[in-house]
Amino acid sequence: MEKNFTFDGSMSRDVLNSYLSRAVTHIGLGYDNTVYSDTFEDDIRMLKNEGAKFIGRAAFVWAESVPDPEHFAFAKKRFAYAHKIDPEFIFQACVFECIYRPFVEATLIPAYVFEEFGLPAENRCFSFDAMKLDTKPDDYWGMSETGVPDITRLEAQMWFFYRAAEYIRAGCEAIHLGQVCMIGEYDTDFSCWRSVIERIRRFGAIHARRHYVLIDAHTLGWLRQEETMFDYNAFPIRLKEVIDRPMECICEENYLDSMFNEKDGLCRPFIVEFDNFGCAEHQGQPYLHSHFAWGYDEISWFYQQDDDYRRMFLNYIHDWVRVRYPEGWVQMPSRRCLSGVGAKFYCANTRSNACPHGCSDEETIKSIFARS
Repeated sequence: MEKNFTFDGSMSRDVLNSYLSRAVTHIGLGYDNTVYSDTFEDDIRMLKNEGAKFIGRAAFVWAESVPDPEHFAFAKKRFAYAHKIDPEFIFQACVFECIYRPFVEATLIPAYVFEEFGLPAENRCFSFDAMKLDTKPDDYWGMSETGVPDITRLEAQMWFFYRAAEYIRAGCEAIHLGQVCMIGEYDTDFSCWRSVIERIRRFGAIHARRHYVLIDAHTLGWLRQEETMFDYNAFPIRLKEVIDRPMECICEENYLDSMFNEKDGLCRPFIVEFDNFGCAEHQGQPYLHSHFAWGYDEISWFYQQDDDYRRMFLNYIHDWVRVRYPEGWVQMPSRRCLSGVGAKFYCANTRSNACPHGCSDEETIKSIFARS
């Protein structure tokens, strides 16, 4: 099916849906934390072969990382290479809900950030304490000196703007803002989030490759109105275990807090992704009404299936969503962190010398995109 991927300065609903219909999650194209993909050239070959256009989570920092100058320069070099292969690729970067004191306090605030917020420039780094949400402990993410930023604090607003701006300079045309409700616990009227997002959009209108930046977050329930600060919604799938069929899962409408309901699923374009968040103590056992799938996060559950089941499931979930939601799309798994399964990453690449650990789901994704 012919798709339109042309935009400059704004993006039509048709083009937005075209991009979301060809979305994948592929980490490691940037220098994510201290890890990057060592199969980069094969990754780009695969993405081009599949017909992927929206490359989700292509760059991010969670907690500790290489210094920002190296982080952003590395991403810029890789995205420039990829855009020579396909100038229509959109690469998404993430500014998440996790901050880590040593990293934050080693990151220098550029002069343009002070200027954006009407402040005199200072020669200083960001302050962890000045942006931290006070309702969360200093080991909230299971690691000492980690916390959640509070978007009502000026320091946090500067942090989100700075990171988004640097990713835009590096070639990203989409920004994911993580768990905005958690970060905005005190932002009850969304005024602080709206201000930050408006600043990012203004910066993108000048500096982005095509003068427009897609912005999303995990925003279940926020996109029920036409006037919104986000372009589309994104959320985990929320798989439901089939109790009498070990390790099998299905999708079900109105299950837990999934996107699959009339209020959320029919209001605006959305994507659902195979989430990663760790594993439970009850691995291999069903536990309905939890976010785990047989004790695993969604991508770690998916990775453990045999080849035939994985490929069947990709077709199943794509078709299940498309039948029910005219503007609903599955963000196909491409490269993602794993938990509790003895491997670090799921990779969809066709297994070869260039990617010996590939799961060979590439051609299945290609066929799904071809009929989307």
